[in-house]
Amino acid sequence: MRLLSAASSDEASRLKEFSSWVASIGDEVVGGPNDGEVTIDLPSDIGDPLRTSVSKIYPSYMNHEELSNCLHDRTILAPTLEVVDEVNQFMMSLDQSQGRVYWSSDSISNSDLTSNGLAEIHSAEFLNKLKCSGTPNHELLLKVGTPVMLLRNIDHSNGLCNGTRLIITRLSDYVLEGQVLGGHKVLIPRMSLIPSDPRLPFKFQRRQFPLVVSYAMTINKSQGQSLSHVGLFLRKSVVSHGQLYAAISRVTSREGMKILVFGDEYDNRSEATINVVYEEVFQNL
Repeated sequence: MRLLSAASSDEASRLKEFSSWVASIGDEVVGGPNDGEVTIDLPSDIGDPLRTSVSKIYPSYMNHEELSNCLHDRTILAPTLEVVDEVNQFMMSLDQSQGRVYWSSDSISNSDLTSNGLAEIHSAEFLNKLKCSGTPNHELLLKVGTPVMLLRNIDHSNGLCNGTRLIITRLSDYVLEGQVLGGHKVLIPRMSLIPSDPRLPFKFQRRQFPLVVSYAMTINKSQGQSLSHVGLFLRKSVVSHGQLYAAISRVTSREGMKILVFGDEYDNRSEATINVVYEEVFQNL
């Protein structure tokens, strides 16, 4: 449904072939029948080195104005938060301009302060190292021109909702100025956030700007979007049912998809990856 209409018969044939390949990923046809994980080969024209992929996804990433215009339709996807952070750090390293680091203030939340002496067991240094989905990191490096994503609903009337993407336009001590993509400038304050990660046996509070650098985002965060250019960075294989299909079905043309897969070693590129599909999901459909 997301594939662009073809301008010629040759293009229509290529789109039909790509559409069939995307559907076969979701239906677990590629790689043979298997209830769970199966290794699949990737088309040779889709694989690309990271720096080359970045330049194709963000051809003008050093021009802040042009980057703002293209962020609507472009992104880099990864299966886990750790890999997303890795790609974002790589992108930040390409920008040699002066940046600023903002550190959070972390503490055990008031509801858990009196239970089992958690404040004494879990030091501030320990809490600083925790990374949770939907929560900004303790250390937040930002530069003017950095694309970021909001992690909390702040002001619905001004379009400041969870998932809104902005470009940082000014760095200050207590507030950040950013421009909503294709829209107006807004001010972002620090907020006290309590992560809702069920894996944590306690609750802690992090006071930080509710932002995350968004050159890259997780596959799950991208669901529902239609994008002209998608770079899929598989430093680690997909980890859940239909995750690979969700990633490759974001793009509107085969030419807009670039995939980078690594083996066990970081410099060991691969032309195959894991697809995870469970047959029970399709029962009674």
